[in-house]
Amino acid sequence: MQTLTIIIADDHPLFRGALSQALQGMAEELVIIEAGDFEAARRAAQSNTDTDLMLLDLAMPGVSGFSGLMSLRAEFSALPIVIVSATDDGATVRRALDLGASGFISKSSGLDDIRSGIHAVLEGDIWAPKTDLSAVEEDPGMTDLVERLKTLTPQQSRVLAMLGEGLLNKQIAYELGVSEATIKAHVSAILLKLNVDSRTQAVIKLSKINTALVA
Repeated sequence: MQTLTIIIADDHPLFRGALSQALQGMAEELVIIEAGDFEAARRAAQSNTDTDLMLLDLAMPGVSGFSGLMSLRAEFSALPIVIVSATDDGATVRRALDLGASGFISKSSGLDDIRSGIHAVLEGDIWAPKTDLSAVEEDPGMTDLVERLKTLTPQQSRVLAMLGEGLLNKQIAYELGVSEATIKAHVSAILLKLNVDSRTQAVIKLSKINTALVA
């Protein structure tokens, strides 16, 4: 690969440095953009539309776990996102992949494994650590919840993530450049798909998939 642009989104400078080291030599021209919080990662993706890959920490300031992944996947559907996390049990890995991640790299991985994972995703494959992804979900309702979240359209996923941030319909409409009536329609569709009666219950559902994350 001649040119490669990668966004490293992690709030720990030392780990961003380690990932940068792992990326060296992967392309003739390597552009690495670092982001220390979720909004910086989002702005980086908006400003660099030719980005080949984003490495995203699940525990970033400004966002709660998988809601960040869902929001970015909704906004940047063509951008492959690889989750990088210290929480690497089978359930977490499976949830990340189910919700649109192109790969999952454990923070305990060595440089060779990190490079292998990035290579695989850049080639169009899905990468996951050698862990048991078939283990039975401890929470029987979690599988149903993930399946329901997967039915949301990209715009509905963005709206749900913004609801999770505590934004009002009017604020969401402004951020997305649409009418408040459009947002109300999206919220109604979200409630129906998640089988809940209120936006508060929808946010609680969203928070459930993040409760197991610690790093």
